[in-house]
Amino acid sequence: MNCSYESIMIVTFVPEVPNTARQHLQKLLGISDLPDPRWRCHGSSLVTVRLEAVDKVVLEHVGNLPGVRRVFCLSNKERLYKKKVGSVRQPVVIGDHAVVGGDCPTVIAGPCSVESREQVMDIAEMVAEAGAAALRGGCFKPRSSPYEFAGLGELGLEYMAAAREKTGLPVVTEALAVSQVETVASWADVIQIGSRNMSNFPLLFEAGANSLGKPVLLKRGLAASVSEFLEAAEYVLLGRLSTDNLQPGVILCERGIRTFAPAQRFTFDVGVIPVLQQQTHLPVIGDPSHPAGERSLVPALGRAAIAAGADGLLVEVHRDPDHAWCDGDQSLDAASFKTLMKDIKRYSATEVTAG
Repeated sequence: MNCSYESIMIVTFVPEVPNTARQHLQKLLGISDLPDPRWRCHGSSLVTVRLEAVDKVVLEHVGNLPGVRRVFCLSNKERLYKKKVGSVRQPVVIGDHAVVGGDCPTVIAGPCSVESREQVMDIAEMVAEAGAAALRGGCFKPRSSPYEFAGLGELGLEYMAAAREKTGLPVVTEALAVSQVETVASWADVIQIGSRNMSNFPLLFEAGANSLGKPVLLKRGLAASVSEFLEAAEYVLLGRLSTDNLQPGVILCERGIRTFAPAQRFTFDVGVIPVLQQQTHLPVIGDPSHPAGERSLVPALGRAAIAAGADGLLVEVHRDPDHAWCDGDQSLDAASFKTLMKDIKRYSATEVTAG
């Protein structure tokens, strides 16, 4: 097997590989200057090199070099996220039992931000009773103003873990910086990368390479094209590859993009759901809360996402939305969420996943 012209060779090294291993690789490939490993995590490192056609013999030699963990070769247009001919979506398991991308939609619900132990416990029980499969809640919050509530930090993670213990719901929460990834991974079942960080490439790689192998929920950027969104997912997949984790473990989330249309907070690009599903094997979910901006619009957008074939929803729910510390206007109360859970069954070919 030969890799095509302008191939991309991806080489992952075992932890703390000596410089001699890279020198061997450089000599074998016959190139004068091998770039430093662009990505390092937990002592492991990953190098990408653009080459002309590479034959199977060379690949085997590279794979047998001391210190090399794995070697892949992609053509210039090939990507890890791309759906292969005849392949199917690869589900992502979160926690012990919830599956995103399986036979039926999975709903992840909870508050925009964790405010207190009692608050997140109440909401966890509320969404679990309505049929949600996982609990969302922000502990580290990116806020447009530096004077707004930015989350409880690690204390919020403790509260989320306590809610998981009580309800059995796996938890999804956001990491804002490389330094937070391992902390979030140690408490949560899924690491969320928000819209504002879709192009924070070191964070994407680190999230994918987290030492516990936790999956990543990646939101589309505020004005990102489909190709930019998928290339961001590629960074996460490379991170996972660097730690020899061959399970995709990435969930894509459409959350609306910023356009000239003022009727919604963001324009919910529902058409991108089937587009993404044509191009990638990764599961795709919709976030109807952020584009809606007000709770009366959330159910309709949620139903639209499910009707378009989304693998699930990410919904903001609060016990008292009018007094929420963050995004209360777009948060559903208990009654509205229960109604949404019942309604979306009519827009899906199968029952909604209930954990």
